[in-house]
Amino acid sequence: MNLLRISFRRNRWDVRTALVALLLLPYSTLLATAGNVPDGFTERFAEVNGVRLHYVIGGKGSPVVLLHGYAQTSHMWLPIMPLLAANHTVIVPDLRGAGDSSKPESGYDKKNMAVDIHELTVKLGFNRVSIVGHDIGLMVAYAYAAQFPQTAERLMLMDAFLPGIGNWKDVWLMRDLWHFHFYGEVPLALVKGRERTYFEHFWNDFAADPKHSISEADRRFYAKAYAQPGGMHAGFEYFRNFERDAKDFAELGATPLSMPVLVLTGEKASGEFLIAQTKLVASNVQGKIIPGSGHWLMDEAPQLTIPALADFLNAGP
Repeated sequence: MNLLRISFRRNRWDVRTALVALLLLPYSTLLATAGNVPDGFTERFAEVNGVRLHYVIGGKGSPVVLLHGYAQTSHMWLPIMPLLAANHTVIVPDLRGAGDSSKPESGYDKKNMAVDIHELTVKLGFNRVSIVGHDIGLMVAYAYAAQFPQTAERLMLMDAFLPGIGNWKDVWLMRDLWHFHFYGEVPLALVKGRERTYFEHFWNDFAADPKHSISEADRRFYAKAYAQPGGMHAGFEYFRNFERDAKDFAELGATPLSMPVLVLTGEKASGEFLIAQTKLVASNVQGKIIPGSGHWLMDEAPQLTIPALADFLNAGP
């Protein structure tokens, strides 16, 4: 009986994986066309917290906010947006400093960036939202949930780490400690006109297999996006603020989150680390490691990442 049950579960997962792969086919060409958004979605701008945010919105139902990470923009979420829109109002902003959002000189600590997103959701008329974040976006997502817990329905954190929580300086990304101090006039001069070369380090070295990481079309798209005036400065500011974020998160973490939290990581990236960190700051945590994947979960393993994300968001209160 147990063997039958296990076999059934495996077969059901195989069917789910195949179905997701089929559903993703129409959006593979969409990803290669920079600037396109799926049918039923519109691009908008909002003035919030002293910054002009670009965002895409579509669908109907309970609201879900998707926050991208570094070396990417809201563009990374294109494959999952139509799937979520069947049950949710999907809100996909470019973070302060990224994509088509404005790029101020300052304000890149994650508490403040979370205020950007909170003011956006309030302006849109939503009292409670589920919030998903990858990489830098997960730090903003955590800061959102920790500062505005009554407005956060569910929280999903995808592969990186939380500054200031536990042994955060032992994280795998600390092999790139040089980068966390790579800001100022000289670094900006070094990468000007070479944004693609600079980002190749992240897209390749943080993937399980560089040949199955960010697509060529998306690499061109992201490099062009960050080459906009102020784009690289803003990106460096995300990391420059880590020490401040660490102090803020240590204080916020003293009050554990109570909403459901899913932590999704790559086996070849943060693995168990982010799951263990999150359990220090939240009481209702599920953790899932995507086998064989590196840091770029949506790009390296969409057939496993997307169902996990959708199932969690569709689970209800």
